[in-house]
Amino acid sequence: QVQLVESGGGLVQAGGSLRLSCAASGRTFSSYAMGWFRQAPGKERELITAINWNGGITYYADSVKGRFTISRDNAKSTLYLLMSSLKVEDTAVYYCASAPWERVTTNPDYWGQGTQVTVSS
Repeated sequence: QVQLVESGGGLVQAGGSLRLSCAASGRTFSSYAMGWFRQAPGKERELITAINWNGGITYYADSVKGRFTISRDNAKSTLYLLMSSLKVEDTAVYYCASAPWERVTTNPDYWGQGTQVTVSS
């Protein structure tokens, strides 16, 4: 059974940084692309960044480009999201997801349970 477990969320002041982790198990981590999504209160879940199986291809939404960095450690079956220069509008529940590259941005196979990130002004 595939499991994705996020950690690292919390409360941070605007301008600060956080690093989220997503520990994967249940299938060969290095065979799949991974993505980070977020959902703010009253809004739909949105894709913010994705990475292919070996980290050679990445995608960033305009809203986080230049501030967030996605990375992965296939030896540890772990996905990371380094968030810098955080803004109040980054407040959301953050989810990691797993799928083949062609579907990771639209219809992932598996989702984590989410971790709350709150940015205060």
